Amino acid sequence: MIVRQLTCRAVITSHLLHAPLRKPRASTDMARPSSDLAAFREIFSKAKRVAVLTGAGVSAESGVPTFRGAGGYWRKWQAQELATPEAFSRNPSRVWEFYHYRREVMLTKNPNPAHLAIAECEERLAAQGRQVTVVTQNIDELHRRAGSKNILEIHGSLFKTRCMSCGHEAANHKSPICAALAGKGAPDPDTHDAQIPAQQLPRCEQTGCHGLLRPAVVWFGETLDSDILTRAEEVLDSCDLCLVVGTSSVVYPAAMFAPQVAARGVPVAEFNMEDTPATMRFKFHFHGPCGTTLPPALARHDTESN
Repeated sequence: MIVRQLTCRAVITSHLLHAPLRKPRASTDMARPSSDLAAFREIFSKAKRVAVLTGAGVSAESGVPTFRGAGGYWRKWQAQELATPEAFSRNPSRVWEFYHYRREVMLTKNPNPAHLAIAECEERLAAQGRQVTVVTQNIDELHRRAGSKNILEIHGSLFKTRCMSCGHEAANHKSPICAALAGKGAPDPDTHDAQIPAQQLPRCEQTGCHGLLRPAVVWFGETLDSDILTRAEEVLDSCDLCLVVGTSSVVYPAAMFAPQVAARGVPVAEFNMEDTPATMRFKFHFHGPCGTTLPPALARHDTESN
């Protein structure tokens, strides 16, 4: 029961946005996680159900802006000031400019070796009757473009829309998403808002609707999709190996996923550029760019039959 009751994107109130897992106190029985690749590979070779949790770090290696930390601004706003229902209600034109910019940027980015290694591993292990499931916080669809099939996008997707009137949700890869947004969304702080009339913003194409569309992403303060969380819970409760790739372990509820898996004795391997608040809870930690550390970790093992 890893994620039940933990259904709010990142925060319920803003002061929890960066609420970290507390680092365990140093003790004689808490050893530093291993960086022994051969030992990890031995466990990997026997794993039947592998859960891969991914965060912004893996996308950052493809040059995707994270809008986190210093410099994480679009114009003069941080993401948490725009990615809310209230912001969209107040100024849907501004919010759509922000997401149009992000969509257009993503069209210039490509999956990196970490995305490709995960996708190749999923396909290879599936042929052996083994399962790899990606549970991602990322909304950029780079895992899908890399070839991964078994993906749970807990925060939604930049390339899906939801109607504010009828609730219809659909994939949308148009560029631009509507004529009025063409050439808009520049991130420079001196850029003025386009102030696009609501009727010219993306609209629902369902027969007889024409309601205002919004990005089908989970905004700050919103509830995560219960069906996706239930499926994530099933994956995490049944996995026999868990990889944590490019996550900061500070955004809830995802920050609790891997520590809960580790708490039931399942090996967890963290691949990250730095330690996180959860690092000391894990069996393995591999320091460095995910695109460098992950491919050799997931490469075909000598014992694999196919």
